[in-house]
Amino acid sequence: MRAALLLFLVFPLGLADAAVDSAFVANDPFLDTLQHRTFRFFWDTTNPENGLAVDRYPTRSFSSVAALGFALTSYPIGIQRGYVTHDAAAERVLTTLRFLWKAPQRDHPVAAGHKGFFYHFLDMQTGLRFERVELSTIDTALLLAGILMCQSYFDGPSPREEAIRAYADSLYRRVDWTWAQPRPPLISLGWYPEKGFHPMDWRGYNEAMIMYLLALGSPTHPIEPEAWTKWTETYVWAPYGGQEFVSFGPLFGHQYSHCWIDFRGLQDEYMKAKGIDYFENSRRATLSQREYAIRNPLQWKDYSAEIWGLTACDGPHDTSFVIDGRLRQFRTYAARGVSFDWSNDDGTIAPTAAGGSLPFAPEVCLDALKAMRERYGDLVWNDHGFVDAFNRTYVTSTTGENGWFDVDQLGIDQGPILIMAENLRSGMVWEIMKKNPYIVAGLRRAGFAGGWLDGRSPR
Repeated sequence: MRAALLLFLVFPLGLADAAVDSAFVANDPFLDTLQHRTFRFFWDTTNPENGLAVDRYPTRSFSSVAALGFALTSYPIGIQRGYVTHDAAAERVLTTLRFLWKAPQRDHPVAAGHKGFFYHFLDMQTGLRFERVELSTIDTALLLAGILMCQSYFDGPSPREEAIRAYADSLYRRVDWTWAQPRPPLISLGWYPEKGFHPMDWRGYNEAMIMYLLALGSPTHPIEPEAWTKWTETYVWAPYGGQEFVSFGPLFGHQYSHCWIDFRGLQDEYMKAKGIDYFENSRRATLSQREYAIRNPLQWKDYSAEIWGLTACDGPHDTSFVIDGRLRQFRTYAARGVSFDWSNDDGTIAPTAAGGSLPFAPEVCLDALKAMRERYGDLVWNDHGFVDAFNRTYVTSTTGENGWFDVDQLGIDQGPILIMAENLRSGMVWEIMKKNPYIVAGLRRAGFAGGWLDGRSPR
């Protein structure tokens, strides 16, 4: 009784039950194996000469700067869990940050970035722009989140750790967020040296929450708080799947920002009016997807209370054909999800959908991951954790009766599995990021209050 009362007092927004579930699930030995294997994806596949992380593996690919943000966040986890030594991880972080700082930034098609931002994909060896991809505001933000994680984690007095903090600070301060506002107060999706800014701006709700908070917290080129107000004005609050929450179909939009920021008990004006926080919002979105899989209105194979999860991920093929008298359309890489106002479901399940939601609904998310491993074995599980996705309905002469299972893992999907498993088990990433003054400043300028933020100084 006293333990239950304590949990209620610690989690005032109705999260006592979730806390009990989290404490129970966090001790499951499966999580040890899951984290270790997923960590190895980043440690084994990153270029040790410059620190750049691959977009995917084992298929040969370019570097993804967003995946690099997840990789940088994984290294402190690896230290804490004993997967890698402190010295080895610190050296890799320093190599990475030094390379990023020195990589050419200029208004030219051949560069690593411009105005402090980085191109979406970079060549794995040179670090220069891959083909004609955009200068990406959100991918830069995800990279910066990992950089700031390292800045706050490596707080020792050694020259190496002092250099890590200095490079991290310089990289963050160099980003000119106001330049990326051709239509203020919102931030553009990106920029091309050949044709200028992307015609669309970041509007909510989606993964860009972390980007706006970093832009608000900048000590050199901060955007104005009205950007947050304008962004939240575009939210869609609606019932779906037995829940009521801010709508966004793919689960990654409910997960990415939470990898680094503990939103439990924190409220901006929008969430204060709704009586919940963004953590609870993500919990509801997660549970709505499970409910959708149970209903399985499109009758995809294997959808159930244990096999579920739609997000952006790989897919089998861009094609359509008739299965059991029904025309089915499939896609390769795409954003998949279901919500009040947008749905895209071709029968493809991504383990990261459940893995990235582990802290929100631990009991159902862990059950889903364990069910996938137990049911499909080596088809879905290997030395680097879960493959990116699978589709049991996509049965062809090539795939056989098992359907399609990916051969690749993607950094932007492996990252949330590893990080959110750690946040469930120890809250480590959240606790480290609470120390970062730029995160605190961004939250305060967005109007957040309550929870751990009360009493925190941004400087």
